[in-house]
Amino acid sequence: MSALLAAAAITRSYGNTPALRGVDFALAEGEIVAVTGPSGCGKSTLLHCLAGILRADAGTITYRDQDIGLWSEAARSRLRRTEFGVLFQFGQLVPELTAVENVALPLLLAGSGRREAREAALGWLDRLGVADLAEQRPGAMSGGQQQRCAVARALVTEPRVLFADEPTGALDALTGEQVLGEIVRTARDQGTAVVLVTHEPRVSAYADREVALRDGVVDPTGLGLGVTA
Repeated sequence: MSALLAAAAITRSYGNTPALRGVDFALAEGEIVAVTGPSGCGKSTLLHCLAGILRADAGTITYRDQDIGLWSEAARSRLRRTEFGVLFQFGQLVPELTAVENVALPLLLAGSGRREAREAALGWLDRLGVADLAEQRPGAMSGGQQQRCAVARALVTEPRVLFADEPTGALDALTGEQVLGEIVRTARDQGTAVVLVTHEPRVSAYADREVALRDGVVDPTGLGLGVTA
């Protein structure tokens, strides 16, 4: 069976500085894979390429056997609104919108009706334990509350793949564990595959498998964090 999402020999540079140097990657349906390694090793660049946010300079990235590197920016944006979900370290909620408006936004952009989108958003806020914050704006929330809302927004479309880039990096240890537990539990419940970028062993421990990067390549020893995969 072919991988749900796969990369073959992808490279990416910023000017004269290489970030990825021939990376291979594969993600199966419903699998949680941690991409680990020290700061500057190319973890976030790999995630952004896999999610279609950045174009690789060379190599191929396929989703459901289709080369998304050949797609237009509009087509890749549409993919991120429907079948991909993206969660960043600082949540990146829209500060002018309430929690329910933030969570409903991906559905509205995908063409859902306003009432339907709001009902789905409220359901996800309740699932993540922050329904009481539905009418609050991000500035009135704690970091953990904001990140729970961001998780709800990333999962409201019930994506087939969730990309989580250091999702607990801005949180204290206890809140980070709670948010990560919610991400993993929800992903398992709905069969969502997850690409989880982290430099923390305690976070990578939640994954089914670890891919360690070092200096823009996959570390064959699996010791990107100083621990085995």
